[in-house]
Amino acid sequence: MNRLLRIGGLAGLLSAVLSAPLRVQAQESPYVITYDHYLEEPGSLEVGYFSTLGTQRGGNNFHAGWLELEYGATAWWTTELYLEGQTTFNDSTIFTGFRWENRFRLLQREHFINPMFYIEYEQISEADKIVKEVEGHDVEADHAVPNGISRRGHNHELELKLLLSSNLKGWNVAVNPMATKNLLPSGTWEFGYAAGVSRPLALKASAQKCNFCRENFSAGVEMYGGLGDTVSPGLHETSQYLAPAVAWNLPSGWTFRVSPGFGLNDNSHRLLMRWGVSREFSGFGETLGRLLGGHR
Repeated sequence: MNRLLRIGGLAGLLSAVLSAPLRVQAQESPYVITYDHYLEEPGSLEVGYFSTLGTQRGGNNFHAGWLELEYGATAWWTTELYLEGQTTFNDSTIFTGFRWENRFRLLQREHFINPMFYIEYEQISEADKIVKEVEGHDVEADHAVPNGISRRGHNHELELKLLLSSNLKGWNVAVNPMATKNLLPSGTWEFGYAAGVSRPLALKASAQKCNFCRENFSAGVEMYGGLGDTVSPGLHETSQYLAPAVAWNLPSGWTFRVSPGFGLNDNSHRLLMRWGVSREFSGFGETLGRLLGGHR
């Protein structure tokens, strides 16, 4: 009987989440790598899937994907879980690990520059290929190692970022300096960055709801890459990317993103083709609380 009640409760939670009203929100940015200063609405859950298709010189091309579960814990704290895997063509398909990300608002009100603090714990294998960020001396050749060999290495890393973002006349400018350290005693600090500029195609909403109105689209460009480490800082033997990006925000609450990333030097992949889809469920925390007996 208890088992049936638990199954019924899980089914009720799924039904409530799928039927929950969606938040009327500001337009999602087109960024895939860069972060602006917006957090998830408290109590809301955003579920997304993102994909990276990478070309590989000296090895097999690959497709890497990750599932995102982003929750607005408070007005100043958003937490997110990533589950990751990859398929290397003519090789194998494997699960590569997880990440736990947290973003904290440092200032309560909107300012000309809005800083946020980002901390992430990563437990991933060296076969990970989502290329969610580029740091240290990460280069294309790192991804040419066969899965059977690279999956044996495991990284336990702490990643810190300062997220700086500013809005001006519809434009958003964001800069994210980054430092990452393997938690092994011998690990060094590695550095990287991401930066983006974006803007909605229209700042005023149309009189009628529509899927293809200009205000539903935003476009921008990102640049990201490694900055060496404490032993050898700088741009030497690093990879750098430039990536235009487009987001399509549907009135139903779905967001689609596309971003082709082009390598800027010989150490970079020639192409990292990214796309993603996400949907936000408003009131998830309240619904979960009711189903677990928080409100009767």
